[in-house]
Amino acid sequence: MTEEYRLPNSFETARYLLRRVRLDDAQAIFDGYATDAKVTRFLGWKPHQNVTETTAFLQIATSEWESGKGFPLVAFDRQQPAELVGMFHPQVLGHRVTFGYALRQSAWGKGCASEVMGWLVAHALSHSQVFRAEAFCDVENLASAGVLEKAGMVREGIMRRYFRHPNISDIPRDCFLYSKVR
Repeated sequence: MTEEYRLPNSFETARYLLRRVRLDDAQAIFDGYATDAKVTRFLGWKPHQNVTETTAFLQIATSEWESGKGFPLVAFDRQQPAELVGMFHPQVLGHRVTFGYALRQSAWGKGCASEVMGWLVAHALSHSQVFRAEAFCDVENLASAGVLEKAGMVREGIMRRYFRHPNISDIPRDCFLYSKVR
């Protein structure tokens, strides 16, 4: 029988260290990006008002890892390993792995998301039971669209009224759907 897809507890890319998220990351996530309206603009949650909200999210995230349904990771620049730069969140859906991420503003435009997403997509598609890596982004989020393309994904189309971005609208918004398949 083939083993289920999993990520290692920690790994490195050329410039970043990534590891499994822990509950004690709550304060660094809260301080780094969870309260930032610009970072959370295109995410599915509103900026956190207190670290308790961040901790509650991390409790769910750590249980995903245990169940094998998701593998939330925190990222650190190898040159500044004490500063958390963001989170990447692969989730397993049968033969697919879907990705989301958030980076603190100071990490924007430096290639972190493209580098890490490229590694994650390649890792997922190297597994015998994963045939599709996918992600979506709001049609106005051109920075994320560029990240997904640099990570080797192809835009498949627009998903109409696909996702609620509560920081923009209560009405579901159109999103670009990206994938890479094998």
